[in-house]
Amino acid sequence: MKLRAKDTIVQESAVRITRNSPRRRKWEADEETAGIETAPPALKRTKIQEYDGTETTLRIVKEDLEVEGIHATVNGGSKKQTQKSKQAGRKQVVTATVHDFEARDTKQEAEEEVLNDNNDRIPTESRKAKQPSTKVRRTKKEQTEAGEEEKREVDGDSPKKRKRKAKDIAKKIKEVKEQDTDVEDEAKALNGDTPQKPKRKRKTKEEKEAEAMPLAARTTGLRMYIGAHVSMAKGLQNSVTNCQHVGGNAFALFLKSQRKWENPPLTDEATEAFRSHCQTYKYDASLHILPHGSYLVNLAQEDPERAAQSYSAFIDDLHRCERLGIKLYNFHPGASSSSPLPDAIKRIANQLNAALASTKTVIPLLENMAGSGTVIGSRFSDLRDIISHIKPEFKSRIGVCLDTCHAFAAGHDLRSPESFKQVLKDFDEVVGMKYLKALHLNDSKAPIGRKKDLHQNIGLGFLGLRAFHNVMNEPRFENLPLILETPCEKPDPDDPTGKKTVEDKGIWAREIKLLEGLIGMDIDGEEFGRLEKELSERGREEREKMLKSIEAREEKARKKLEKGQTTLVDMMTGIGKGKGQGKAKRKREKVEHESSGEESEAGLD
Repeated sequence: MKLRAKDTIVQESAVRITRNSPRRRKWEADEETAGIETAPPALKRTKIQEYDGTETTLRIVKEDLEVEGIHATVNGGSKKQTQKSKQAGRKQVVTATVHDFEARDTKQEAEEEVLNDNNDRIPTESRKAKQPSTKVRRTKKEQTEAGEEEKREVDGDSPKKRKRKAKDIAKKIKEVKEQDTDVEDEAKALNGDTPQKPKRKRKTKEEKEAEAMPLAARTTGLRMYIGAHVSMAKGLQNSVTNCQHVGGNAFALFLKSQRKWENPPLTDEATEAFRSHCQTYKYDASLHILPHGSYLVNLAQEDPERAAQSYSAFIDDLHRCERLGIKLYNFHPGASSSSPLPDAIKRIANQLNAALASTKTVIPLLENMAGSGTVIGSRFSDLRDIISHIKPEFKSRIGVCLDTCHAFAAGHDLRSPESFKQVLKDFDEVVGMKYLKALHLNDSKAPIGRKKDLHQNIGLGFLGLRAFHNVMNEPRFENLPLILETPCEKPDPDDPTGKKTVEDKGIWAREIKLLEGLIGMDIDGEEFGRLEKELSERGREEREKMLKSIEAREEKARKKLEKGQTTLVDMMTGIGKGKGQGKAKRKREKVEHESSGEESEAGLD
């Protein structure tokens, strides 16, 4: 591969560029001059690698030289390799040697090199003759002194002028060190080997203090303990301060990563820090802290190996609760998959009995579910049947967490005072109010009975503000942890597309104050009417969008039926094309009627 380039003459010194390889190539020289003070930025940004008084080797990005008018082109090599380099966006890093022109070559010799148009390799003897003598390693002090001596010989400046220039050079070197990373790392990054991470801007003291300031003050003396599911990033104790930050009197958290099976054990330092923070900020861990179980756990799992994996993660969380002084623990019951529902319920109960026997104080809470697929818990009878299989000695250590969005999705209407009371009456008759230990407060993005687990902010969804007025004025919910799981994101102001979002914990702070304000508020008063109208209007566009989506899916399903495509009910009844269509149609109508009746009952039990 042949290399050609132009040198930049710095007064009576020259920049000679060589490729980083054992073999040196010939480079053309140019008469273009530039003083050291006006040297191109490409040279200023370089880092001195070695200096021996007559030569200084610098690393320069080839493209930077070209920007400054210093052309260094590479001829030869396969086109395939050139295309790969261009596609990868790689930049060539070459070596520039600043050396004393007269100490090595005369001007006449340099001009003779320019005449070598073919850029052929110099014979070995000639190349060896022109190369400087073997370099001797010197200390930084010796290098500096040699450089100053060389500068004095070339420029012939006065001592004061030399001192001033030395200071300028030192200042430039300092700027280089502050602006550039290590040359080798930079070269790797440019070649795509190790991409450089962007440096994070350090926050100022004022910014840190502003972030630490509570978004809302905690309200004391309330009967209802409202909070949110906060983060425990960088330490469990941070969940306490995060709850304090949004003005909550109760909170939920994950005790470990809920996205993986294996997690580091809980340390004594973390345990002590969490307990200390609860005491400092006055949170009762036994009453108003509600950890959430991992989404990976399925206690209804039929496969023995997977069932053991789920149980191991589940019991680990319960042991963590007891070490932290937490008594309540919320989890999803599980899914039956292909097995019969009664068998799956028995497996859940057996796992719970084993876990309760291995612990002493913690109370697992079964969460009611939205009802999609084979998920267990959308009907109150599911929760009742699981509790019925718990051993008598453990019945006092089992409970239920009622999620408003899940209940609404499963068909339980919480909106009017009358329907709300009916739902609680059904729950009391089927499960028992004594088992209700906590609530998740979430509005719903989907209409009632759609079996969709889509959480929405308070008052913006299909549940509406009236449902939460019912919740906040229900005496049987007093002193229970009431946890928000609503979205806390807003559009990113720096994203022109409007698709990206950023976290805004102020949403939770405002919702906590909103819910606290509903306590004792007149539902027929002017203040409630204003709040209800304002929130409903904010969520109107999203609700209409959801209704249009549902209508489109239903229309698509109707057209499929008209075309005679097989439905799920047809598959169950064995209906197909051919003879006996009348009898098959009557059988299908009977199955559909029975199925509809079961769904109606599911919304009441």
